[in-house]
Amino acid sequence: MASPEVRTLKLWQNRIETEVEISGSGPALVYLHGPWGLAPDRAFVERLAATHTVYAPKHPGTSRGNNEAVHALDTWLDLVVYYGELFDRLELKAPPLVGHSFGALVAAEIAAAAPRSIGKLVLIDPVGLWRDDLPVKNWMILGEVERRPMLFADPECEAAKQFFFVPTDAAGRIETLTQFIWSQACTGKFVWPIADRGFKLRSHRIAAPTLIVWGKADRIIAPAYAEEFAKQIAGARVEMIDSAGHLPHLEQPAAVMRAISALLGR
Repeated sequence: MASPEVRTLKLWQNRIETEVEISGSGPALVYLHGPWGLAPDRAFVERLAATHTVYAPKHPGTSRGNNEAVHALDTWLDLVVYYGELFDRLELKAPPLVGHSFGALVAAEIAAAAPRSIGKLVLIDPVGLWRDDLPVKNWMILGEVERRPMLFADPECEAAKQFFFVPTDAAGRIETLTQFIWSQACTGKFVWPIADRGFKLRSHRIAAPTLIVWGKADRIIAPAYAEEFAKQIAGARVEMIDSAGHLPHLEQPAAVMRAISALLGR
């Protein structure tokens, strides 16, 4: 497949410079990446681009020249307005949204705040720090002691102390998180992801047909979480992917694509 076109835009009164990768041909689709950035997801984006023109923006704060980005956007509403401006600049009219992890949370918020702006919604393992009082700012700038209570019911437990010393690469991080956190998740001590009560007040507004994709073998966040999450969105359907863990779109991309195609093709 040809290299994607990279378009640079300045948004939010020119304070935020962001990059959008555009690839493929066909109906428009927006892909919002997770916390490891767009690079690990490029093979999956190529699959999406086989049938769609995929617009894959980098989140505020992840592009070059974005030192002010995480400070310019202070609330989830700011983020929704920012993406509304981005879609307008790209001339996207009610595109389907596919998001992974934090990107899935962003997609859900957009769909709740502006239901008519979204065609269909695919949320792949929608987890992350989801709190109205710490919505967009890069939580990595917080100190370790400040972050522990956000992630763990017992901030002094061994898993909490080890969490901040795991590898930065995706594969190594998942393996290490599984080792340290699974026992905590089983006992309910692991409190991440946080389904912020603010979203629960907004989720009923989502009108787009919604698919939630989850790895059936996920040992970090139990698959039961997907079912609970789906209850917040009217008519949402959960697709459990066999032989997939925390990153189903990377572990079993063909199965995930079949589920997505079934939704987008209807």
